[in-house]
Amino acid sequence: MDIIQIPIHLIDEDEDQPRYQFDEEALQELAKSIEEIGLLSPIKVRTTAGGRYTIIYGNRRYKASQMLGKPSMPCIVSSATDEMEIYLEQIAENLTREGFSPIEEAEAFHKLMHESKFNSSIKYLANKLGKPESYIKNKCELLKFGNAVRKLIVSGTEIREGKLTEDQLLPIKDLPFEHRDPLALIIARDALPVSDVKKIAKLFKDKEISSGTKDKLLYKSGYELLQTWSTVQQNKAERERAAELKAEQAERAAAAKAEKARLAAEAAEREAAAGVAGGGTASGASEASASSASLSGDGSGASGAALSGLGAGSASSNDASRVSGVGASNASSVSGVGTSGASGVSGVNLLGELQQLLGALPALSAAPAELLAGVTQAEELQAVITNVDLLLSTLEQRSAELQTVRDLAATRVNE
Repeated sequence: MDIIQIPIHLIDEDEDQPRYQFDEEALQELAKSIEEIGLLSPIKVRTTAGGRYTIIYGNRRYKASQMLGKPSMPCIVSSATDEMEIYLEQIAENLTREGFSPIEEAEAFHKLMHESKFNSSIKYLANKLGKPESYIKNKCELLKFGNAVRKLIVSGTEIREGKLTEDQLLPIKDLPFEHRDPLALIIARDALPVSDVKKIAKLFKDKEISSGTKDKLLYKSGYELLQTWSTVQQNKAERERAAELKAEQAERAAAAKAEKARLAAEAAEREAAAGVAGGGTASGASEASASSASLSGDGSGASGAALSGLGAGSASSNDASRVSGVGASNASSVSGVGTSGASGVSGVNLLGELQQLLGALPALSAAPAELLAGVTQAEELQAVITNVDLLLSTLEQRSAELQTVRDLAATRVNE
């Protein structure tokens, strides 16, 4: 492709080109470089009516040459006439050049997708420019912001006071306009890093915070907004923990209630079984009496007397032995609680176990108010409540068991 020298006065800038922001300081540096070592690469132009030329790309080099008063400059003349191809070439060239801002990119992509003479799709643009579709979508998201914010957007990732990067803005892009743009200006003013912007964005997306409260938050500095976010997160964590403790307590209470019902059912079964056994004993005693009377009536007095004497002697010796060796409490076990030693636990053992249980219930070491005097933290107080609830639940279960023992004993006393 031939390079020719074209008089600068015959070259026009393209008013529809995607790049329109030029940093004055950067232009001065470029002009100085051209003056010292010359123009290293030509600009590209296309022919227009009247023997004139319109720039396809190379506007910064053209402006710098004008500043130096150059009469002409090297150019590549293109024969392209398709508006789509020319515009895509302009975008592709500027993407490789310094200073092409994210907003200029966004506006160029938007133009290609929405103007009737282009009407391109994101997929088509991504393929032609060699960029991911997400790259183009994210750039277009920047157009949600107002002009005051757009003027501050710069390329790159460096955080600078009074400027905004694409990474700083994307976390807040979906906020309502009345919060989005004022928040963007706070981010620029305080030069907030992206990690802090993401936290503040979560604060403004929180549905539990009213719109009116969010309006008031816009009067805060970036640092104060971060403090507010931290406080909100801490309060949420405390509420979640309290809800978990409440659920645990409800679960333990339900378990205790179920255990109490189970013990009551077992006690009822034992009482019913004891009633059946008592009826059988009484029937046996009646049959024995009838048999004894029958024997006496038959004239077997010697045998009856012998049996009577044997029974009496045996009963007397056993009872005396048990009373003298065990005591009155064991005698009651023989007469009803133990039912002739059929139970695996004797009266003495039962009483000993009850006394042990009674002795294992120590009194508190101090008055309740004194015990709680040193406990001030909410988490510690909640732990006290949880443990007391657990202790009371356990005592309630044991109480139900002891009540069953007492009821059975009372039933047998009354038999």
